[in-house]
Amino acid sequence: MKHVERRWYPLSGHQTTAPPRGAVAAAKKPPPIDPLTGPRFALAGRIVTMDDSFTVLDDGVVYVDQGTIVAVQDRARKPPAEFVGVQVVETGGSIYPGLIELHNHLSFNALTLWSPVPKLYQNRGQWPKHPDYRRLISGPMTVIGEHRDAKGNAALIAPLVRYVECKCLLGGVTTSQGIMLNSNAGIRRYYRGILRNVEQTDDPLLSEAQARIDDVDAKSARSFLKRLNKEDSCFLLHVSEGITPDGETESPARKHFLALEVAPDEWAINDRLAAIHSAGLLPEDFEVMGKLKGSMVWSPLSNMLLYGATARVDAARAAKVRIGLGSDWSPSGSKNLLGELKVAWLYSQHMLGNLFTARDLMAMATRDAARILKWEDALGSIESGKRADLVVMDGVAGEPFEAFIRAKETDIRLVVINGVARYGTPSAMQALGVKGEALKVGGQSRQVFLAQATGDPDVGQVSLKAATAALKKAFKNLKSLAREIEKPKVRRASLLSADAPRRAVWALALDEIKDTGVDQRPRLPFAGPRDFTGPNLQAASAKSPPLSTILGPIELDPLTVADDPDFLARIASEPNVPEAIRAGLPHLY
Repeated sequence: MKHVERRWYPLSGHQTTAPPRGAVAAAKKPPPIDPLTGPRFALAGRIVTMDDSFTVLDDGVVYVDQGTIVAVQDRARKPPAEFVGVQVVETGGSIYPGLIELHNHLSFNALTLWSPVPKLYQNRGQWPKHPDYRRLISGPMTVIGEHRDAKGNAALIAPLVRYVECKCLLGGVTTSQGIMLNSNAGIRRYYRGILRNVEQTDDPLLSEAQARIDDVDAKSARSFLKRLNKEDSCFLLHVSEGITPDGETESPARKHFLALEVAPDEWAINDRLAAIHSAGLLPEDFEVMGKLKGSMVWSPLSNMLLYGATARVDAARAAKVRIGLGSDWSPSGSKNLLGELKVAWLYSQHMLGNLFTARDLMAMATRDAARILKWEDALGSIESGKRADLVVMDGVAGEPFEAFIRAKETDIRLVVINGVARYGTPSAMQALGVKGEALKVGGQSRQVFLAQATGDPDVGQVSLKAATAALKKAFKNLKSLAREIEKPKVRRASLLSADAPRRAVWALALDEIKDTGVDQRPRLPFAGPRDFTGPNLQAASAKSPPLSTILGPIELDPLTVADDPDFLARIASEPNVPEAIRAGLPHLY
């Protein structure tokens, strides 16, 4: 098949055919995405490399050229020849690899915490049936994704993308899951945005993970195993969402995992499966995962808010299952991965007897996450030859791994993605020759640099300030927007020519709310050919009343905990969260 160049402009650009998997790597190697066109730069500070030896340079320099780390060394050493004469930028802080988040439903991250969670649930099929779920979560996002302006454009999707990506940046996240769109032509696309997207990297050294599976394969154990065995990166799929109480063996959540056994001692698990949540697994299940080299993604706060417990990560560690982290989504999770690290650390201290050190947890958000994605040759640590994804935290005192987890959002001095300064203090951004959009975080001045030559042009036209204003207005007027969607006006332009080419109309791919033809989890049969595990959420929502009859104004979730006076109070009032977490979290902010 002839290679056709991809363009990632889902709202306004033309559609082209994506090359077969692996074709990009075989073609001429392209440069890194958005390389710097300006001078090389060097950052000085305490460098926490997260390499195989967890090397820490108390006074070191990271040399970067066109998105790639050229060298990492003590300041006393002579710089690489090409950096002679390049002024070293003094960060006055500690330099870490950028945080890699393996699970986040970013489309929902404009929503506030669902507080209080109405009751204690046992599995994923229960809480979406509560009336508040549609009123506060699925309903508002359906309106945001489907709303059209007077010209028929999806006017709120670009502001949403801008807002939730900045929300990640302000927490030190440089990689997360992407935002998918569906069109009326049956085409799926991911946004090309500021963050690295695990599902669409456009980089030959970063294989693209899968986070959804075709419905047919998701419902057939043999097809699912066959699909897994073809994957060359990883499958980030929801598995066993819910809990298995002590003494039980066949909870709905655990049955979802047990259905992965295709035949006696033959499992649809391999080193490409990254099981998101895994909260219903028993120790013997993790032994299976470890034996078959599967990995997992841990989202402790979301699990505890909904189920009062989280995955048996002590058993996962004993079975040598590699663990990554994800904050899940803002309706029942942390605002960013920095916050999720704090929750995981408190859980380790108070529930697991300090089983995971601060260094262990930092590895889950950097080097271990990169290994799960098969990205360890390019990301996850600060080493020569790797992509320059960096986070600078204020200060150099204290044990460096614990210092990161204890850091506040206002301690983030700089975030660099692929050698481009994307967020930081005005002085840090100016030192790297970048001037971004001004904003305040916890009352402190910051800048965010959003220009991106290869990015989606619709998002590129939207400032963070404009995105915030658009979403606030939309959330205030959800009822009227829902009414417009339910009773659309016939536009004159649509009547001009019946022979005109069909215009692509895009909407958010809100999995499990609308049928998108793909699923985020396997729904394999357990006790019989039609005994499918996992919830069927589309069937439940299809019987619900019109959104215009239930929606009302809601608040836009603030970008950070530093700017949200209610967040910690809401967590403190959540009865499902253990007291040690509720009481300890404010001390880490």
